[in-house]
Amino acid sequence: MEAARDAAFICELLNSPKFIKYIGDRGVRSADDASDLIEDRYRQSYRDHGYGLYAVELKTENTSIGICGYVKRDTLPLPDIGFAFLPKFERKGYAFEAASATLQFGRDVLGMTNILAIVSPSNAASAALLRKLGFRPDRQIDSGGEVVDLYDLKFESK
Repeated sequence: MEAARDAAFICELLNSPKFIKYIGDRGVRSADDASDLIEDRYRQSYRDHGYGLYAVELKTENTSIGICGYVKRDTLPLPDIGFAFLPKFERKGYAFEAASATLQFGRDVLGMTNILAIVSPSNAASAALLRKLGFRPDRQIDSGGEVVDLYDLKFESK
């Protein structure tokens, strides 16, 4: 049942209007499509890189509300942080909380010293969150045929 719940959540998230607008249409239209994506992309990232996207859940309800984690893209030299939330859970502080924990995990457990982030130039909310997390704008780059803003975060030495 867990896999079915995960697939339904991913299908809903990837078809939300802001996900499609700012991240892209992944062509996931059914729970079966979502199950394939979970196995072939999300879990494959853990097998290939030791990290990936994590489900963000409400502790009290055990309800998935978004994803946050690391992506290793062929177009970038370092991992980048990514996040997306269901519309009804946006602008409630969950993205900041999840991204902060993800950054700490990357630094303290995975040994990362530098993290990147990409964001659509029109996505002011995500750009503001990245700046709040300590990321600095770097430059615009081409990412798979789309121009995006590249952000950079270097962890301070302990």
